[in-house]
Amino acid sequence: MQVQLNLLHWIYVIFTFLVLVFMVKKRDTSLICIIGIFTLSFVATKSLSYSAMSIFNSFIFAIVELLGTILIISIIVGMSSLLTKTGISQEMVSPFAKLIKTPTLAYWIIGILMMIISWFFWPSPAVALLGAVLLPVAVEVGLPALGVAMTMNLFGHGLALSGDFIIQGAPKLTADAAGMPVGELISSSIPLIFVMGITTTLTAFILLKRDLKKGNLGYQENIKDDKKETVKSEVLLPPKIRKFYSIFIPILFLLCVIIMLLTNLQGGEATALIGGTAIFILILVSASSYRGKMLEEITAHLIEGLKFGFQIFGPIIPIAAFFYLGGEGFSEVIGDFLPVSSQGIVNDLGLALANKVPLNAGVGAFTLTSVGAITGLDGSGFSGLALAGSVARLFSVALGKGLGTLATLGQIAAIWIGGGTLIPWAVIPAAAICNVDPFELTRKNFKPVMIGLIVTTIVGIFLI
Repeated sequence: MQVQLNLLHWIYVIFTFLVLVFMVKKRDTSLICIIGIFTLSFVATKSLSYSAMSIFNSFIFAIVELLGTILIISIIVGMSSLLTKTGISQEMVSPFAKLIKTPTLAYWIIGILMMIISWFFWPSPAVALLGAVLLPVAVEVGLPALGVAMTMNLFGHGLALSGDFIIQGAPKLTADAAGMPVGELISSSIPLIFVMGITTTLTAFILLKRDLKKGNLGYQENIKDDKKETVKSEVLLPPKIRKFYSIFIPILFLLCVIIMLLTNLQGGEATALIGGTAIFILILVSASSYRGKMLEEITAHLIEGLKFGFQIFGPIIPIAAFFYLGGEGFSEVIGDFLPVSSQGIVNDLGLALANKVPLNAGVGAFTLTSVGAITGLDGSGFSGLALAGSVARLFSVALGKGLGTLATLGQIAAIWIGGGTLIPWAVIPAAAICNVDPFELTRKNFKPVMIGLIVTTIVGIFLI
């Protein structure tokens, strides 16, 4: 099938390349994306005023597309903040401290808990929670603070966040740009997510045990005393009420998961169920904790969550706005200025690539992993998901298959590298809570993550 490309297609390619270059240089790409939106609109419409309007309209389009994701993350963070202040979070994980008897048990128990909590609450609140409660216990049984930071990083900001099966923030961004349903992307991602997770965490564990035997990791007994104050809750609740909520809240979320499985809830519907449950928990706990000030405190915690949500997604909106123009966003924002036979800029480029370049599964897989890795260099992890999804869509059209696998490879690389395991300024939450050097933490993470990416990409080739 012959595809007619025009100047708009090449402008999109040029600005996509510029975004990659600036990400490699560790520079912000928002301005590049804004200029790209303006240029595409001006070339299409020949109107300065309409092009200026298109920048604003593209932001609105991106915000509307991302609003569900921003809102669910904001609600979860607001709820998590309340649970931490009331001591309920500490109560929820404190029984696991009794199971931690050796460095090996500390590594795997903290890691698995971090993964599970991150699926429901996201990694940032989970780091604060586990660091406050379980770090002193782990240090006491012989797992140094650096080892604790590694396991929280790899299981939370790596394994849990790269899949994001429950909140579905990451797959939503990737799937939208790739032009596929979120549920379909998640189904495709499960094998690769766990190949990456198992390979990386097992490699890290082996290297960590080797370093412990050689004495390369210091034993930091002082951490235990340093962290005692962080366990104290800011809002006093009777022990019986804290205990009740520590059991009731996990049961509620477990029921949500069961309902999602039984009724096949996916995407926005699954997100809505989790979000509504989180708001319900926020109201109940506020009523128990603040009594006379309940109304004000509910609003305060929602505002706290929304501040976090828009702080995280603020840099992503201009990037997503540009890459949405590669699909249906172009006609919605700018208008019908592409050739009549066009299937969207990205689809057109993919078909043209298929006609010109002998693209194969191996080239496609390693290219998507590389694109995801490059986009992760900004330390966000999320800012490159739209680009990874768009490139996956382009390559899958050229190959005629493998959209979910290609998109997942880009998502995994972007999140593992940029989401908080290999970029020093991205690992700061885990490094700070464990009182370790963030550069040393990224150095220890480097080899396991690189091995994991190589193995996962090779597996991905066979799944395309």
